[in-house]
Amino acid sequence: MLLSQLPLGKMGEVAAITCSGLTRRRLLDLGLVPGTRIQALRQSPGGDPVAFNIRGAVIALRLDTASQVKIQLVQ
Repeated sequence: MLLSQLPLGKMGEVAAITCSGLTRRRLLDLGLVPGTRIQALRQSPGGDPVAFNIRGAVIALRLDTASQVKIQLVQ
């Protein structure tokens, strides 16, 4: 499943980052490394960006960026 598909309120665990270059570096700097738990918190009125809880920080990501992160749902 992709991070952009994570339903609000649900939690997932990062499995892989599929992008490269500066976007990959930014995601890694934000703490999105394999095994990191992430929760979808809110969505803007227009639907993009979405706020995620990543390691205790609330980070907004655009859907095109979030679609480059593969996750697994956590129960």
